Amino acid sequence: MSFLALLRSPFVTRLLLGSWVGRLPSAMAALTIPLALREAGSGYGFVGAAASAYAIAAAVGSPLLGRLVDRWGQTRILVPTALLAAAGFLAIALAPREPAAVLVGAVLAGSMTPPLEPCLRVLWPAIAPEGKLESAYALDSSAQELVFVAGPLVVTGSVAIWSPTAALYVQALLGLFGVAVVASARPSREWRAETRSGDWLGPLRSGRLVTLLSAMIGVGFAIGSLNVLVVSYAEHWHVPGGAPTLLALNAFGSLAGVLVYGSRSWPGTLAGRGLLFAGGLVVGYGLLVLLPPPGWMAGLMLLTGAFLAPMLTVTFVLVGELAPPGTTTEAFAWLVTLFAAGTSLGSAAVGTVLAHADAHWAALCGTAGALVTLTILALGRRGFTTAPAAAPATAEAAAPR
Repeated sequence: MSFLALLRSPFVTRLLLGSWVGRLPSAMAALTIPLALREAGSGYGFVGAAASAYAIAAAVGSPLLGRLVDRWGQTRILVPTALLAAAGFLAIALAPREPAAVLVGAVLAGSMTPPLEPCLRVLWPAIAPEGKLESAYALDSSAQELVFVAGPLVVTGSVAIWSPTAALYVQALLGLFGVAVVASARPSREWRAETRSGDWLGPLRSGRLVTLLSAMIGVGFAIGSLNVLVVSYAEHWHVPGGAPTLLALNAFGSLAGVLVYGSRSWPGTLAGRGLLFAGGLVVGYGLLVLLPPPGWMAGLMLLTGAFLAPMLTVTFVLVGELAPPGTTTEAFAWLVTLFAAGTSLGSAAVGTVLAHADAHWAALCGTAGALVTLTILALGRRGFTTAPAAAPATAEAAAPR
């Protein structure tokens, strides 16, 4: 009922769906770029270079675009970045056999990824009904889980009906459509950040925020380790559908967890709930070290997922509270970047461990990442608890058209 009331609020469904569609290209790119290049005859070395160029450019570009949004507003940044990102994907689609065009296209598409995630998150305080902010962030977390389920499915459908190159065109169109829906909405058009200081560090001048963002690297590390671990597991155990089935169970557990969490109010402080969810991640990933038979493994996939999205929901609220005035969008963009960096490091670490030891040792990587998060949150708990209240994001933006 909490979610239904939220979805009935002005602009909520429109902005949520628009942002969701516009974020699909980010979940598709990891598949579309390699598939299109392999179809064009590229070797795996160049395929990996192009995919890495996209990922690195996206990680670097996200906080920079977030800072521009805080200075110039959402529409002035979302529209041109959507056009440039689409141009990058089109460059790859039109010249997949030209290495220079592919690399330029990958860097352009990655660095100009429209910052829809941070833009939506700074709008929630303005469009969510009073007392429903945490439910709004929970809904956002569940939508994020569905992005990474639907993205590969859209790629699969596009390839089956047309071709990998056509999937790049679909990707470009989805990005343009999603941004058009969000950027044309009144809350997005009218949103302006608070006046900020000229400090070049932006949100990173808040020590408490840096502590919180650092903790999210550990969560990303755990997720990245899991992405590779399940591939190794599926090679040694018969799992219907293989590794994708295990990851889908993990996503389903995360979706179920956040729907339960966001459907009601919970006692205690945000910092306390964050510690609880981080502890749940430690337990879940710790049990993964056992690498049990598939039936039990399926249960562990659900368990580890159940704590992830609620953990992110608490983090979203705290980021909004801890970010210095005028830097909220950039703060959320840093969250995206550092989480992605942790994921990349976790995947690389597990790959290295699997090359030199058995999977049980590799599974410890996920536990280590969750422990890092729990430790940092425990050490910084007092600062999170005493965080100042989040400033509203312009009352005018909340008014229905």
